Amino acid sequence: MSVTQEPHRSRITRCVVVSLTLIATAATAATAQSYPVRPVRIVTNEPGAGLDFTARLLAQGLTATLGQQVIVENRGGAGGVIAAELVARATPDGHTLLWHNNGIWTQPLLKSVSYDPLRDLATITQGTLSPNILVVHPTVQAKSVGELLALAKARPGEINFVSGGAGAPTHLAAELFKAMAGINIVHIPYKGSGPALSAMLGGEGHLMFTVANGGLPHIRSGRLRALAITSAKASALLPGVPTVAAAGVPGYESATIQGLFAPAKTPTALIARLHYESAAVFNRADIKEKLFSLATEAVASTPAQFTAVIKADMARLGKLIRDAGIRAD
Repeated sequence: MSVTQEPHRSRITRCVVVSLTLIATAATAATAQSYPVRPVRIVTNEPGAGLDFTARLLAQGLTATLGQQVIVENRGGAGGVIAAELVARATPDGHTLLWHNNGIWTQPLLKSVSYDPLRDLATITQGTLSPNILVVHPTVQAKSVGELLALAKARPGEINFVSGGAGAPTHLAAELFKAMAGINIVHIPYKGSGPALSAMLGGEGHLMFTVANGGLPHIRSGRLRALAITSAKASALLPGVPTVAAAGVPGYESATIQGLFAPAKTPTALIARLHYESAAVFNRADIKEKLFSLATEAVASTPAQFTAVIKADMARLGKLIRDAGIRAD
């Protein structure tokens, strides 16, 4: 081979690579433009739950803009694992999506599952955020987080907290509070957040981290006392109620997050299209109003922002779960 032939062949190779790249990019863009070619399904939790309601709001909005029917498919169970496994195995063509909450990335920290939330699912947008509320039963002699901490430290092992089960979001929120505040309070798990809330109302529990939409009616009626909200910033959901961080546990933050996912390897152009359309739904004034009535805030983050939230949450809760030896029910 002559000295002049190799550069010539290299140039040809580079041209071929560039041409193939341009062809692939054009094909991907064309796919995004023609998408969807059939009905899109959004897989979520069981019917009637908060996830189901927001999934249907999103589906209605996307049906109007995508030009194809978007349907909700309910696959409840195992804290979101069943739905996540189904979508992780689906064809990555944008026609099977997942709408779910923290459970799909916290459950793998608690037990063995067949998917990796960061490897097998692609983020599209964090759609909503719903803070938890630290509540106590009215018989508990604490009207602030500071008074609750003082009570717990004066009576170690005597104050209990209820949750929707070992490894449930309400449990992890309380364990994080317990660890960061350095107090000894006792966990009483129930089979679901509903029974746990009923136990609080009945005086069986001293304190609980309840989801906002479940706890607000009982706070307003005086059957529970709100001490703090778990979001990073004070919320219009509970005017005048401080954050846990501002009230005595600096750096504390906990919330229920709902977001949209696709199978990994879904083309970038499709992810971008789905993000644009879904974010537009959550930025609508009427959707924000409906969500706010359920003690939920619209977010509409970018895929990168959503991925960063998940990674930070997994790192923080992973350490907590290991240190406390928590396992799922």
